[in-house]
Amino acid sequence: MSAPNDPDRRDFRGYHGAEPAPCWPDGARLAVSFVVNVEEGAEYAIGDGDPRNESVYEIREEVEHVPDLCMESHFAYGTRQGYARIVRALGKVGARATFSTCGRVAERAPWLLADAVARGHEVSCHGWLWERHANMDRAHEASIIERTHAAITAATGIAPVGWHTRSSASVNTRNLLLERGDFLYDSDAYDDDIPRMQGTHVILPYAFDTNDMRFSPGGGFVQARDFSDYVIGAFDRLYAEGAEAARMMSIGLHLRLIGRPGRIAGLEEVLAHIAAHKGVWIAPRRDIAAHWAKEHSI
Repeated sequence: MSAPNDPDRRDFRGYHGAEPAPCWPDGARLAVSFVVNVEEGAEYAIGDGDPRNESVYEIREEVEHVPDLCMESHFAYGTRQGYARIVRALGKVGARATFSTCGRVAERAPWLLADAVARGHEVSCHGWLWERHANMDRAHEASIIERTHAAITAATGIAPVGWHTRSSASVNTRNLLLERGDFLYDSDAYDDDIPRMQGTHVILPYAFDTNDMRFSPGGGFVQARDFSDYVIGAFDRLYAEGAEAARMMSIGLHLRLIGRPGRIAGLEEVLAHIAAHKGVWIAPRRDIAAHWAKEHSI
């Protein structure tokens, strides 16, 4: 780990002055990645033996010392109703997504992941629980990565190749992935609209703004059109820029958020808008990472 005052610890320059040229399949000017976060049942819950209950969802409240049946029920909406609406919307335009999945969900709802795979979607790793990794010690985090990878492999029959940590990764996360050698990419970066390589490993930036998490309290989205207006605006700008340089767009979804009946129209409008444009490659993150590595590996 670099010293706190090391001027090289953080890279503020990126591709400045030397952005890579468009490189997507069939001359596409923009790669679009829909990431569906599957966290239902992996949130902190005393009833499941965790040390505390989750405190953030449609409301900001934490029930202490006893199971929070209200919060558990809110999360369960995602698998019971939200998932079906999201996959129907994606299916209407033939869009394949990445289902970023917590390991405990893979153990509890393998049927959902099997269905996603049958529809042509990718299932990737999103930690064992819906939790930060920032303060984990190295050995414990390595065991979490192994447990998550094993659970998703068992549920889908396909070894996952992607990783994304909730909130902050630890200072060890990426190195642990590299040491394993079976992860093609991670999404623990928010600093660019262009992928990059670290050796043979691909870093695919993610985004919190083009993300339905902003329907959460104070997040800025209330109506379905708030989501669609913002995401379409971002798409239009990246699509225009993609004529001159490589661009990738991430759109973050959650079963229990965009899957609500008052919000799903926002996703449907986004999908229809994107599908109406030529030169757009909608693909799972594993495909985007594999293509980028093929084009940019040294």
